[in-house]
Amino acid sequence: MINKKVDLTGEVCPYTFVKSKLAIEKMKKGEVLEIVLDYKEAVENVPESMENHGHKVEEVEKTGNNKWKVIIKK
Repeated sequence: MINKKVDLTGEVCPYTFVKSKLAIEKMKKGEVLEIVLDYKEAVENVPESMENHGHKVEEVEKTGNNKWKVIIKK
């Protein structure tokens, strides 16, 4: 179950991680954040950075041409 969704279409690094981190900080432990990205480098950097901050990457899925969803559990 997704608790919060953040659409970062059009955003580039490092803003993709900064905005993702701000979103997940407001969530409770165990809640799930869905991040929508269209910047290839962010698809690699955001999940890695989230794991480095103690969160669990549940899924990284390409959902279209240059579009991905990343599911993170706090």
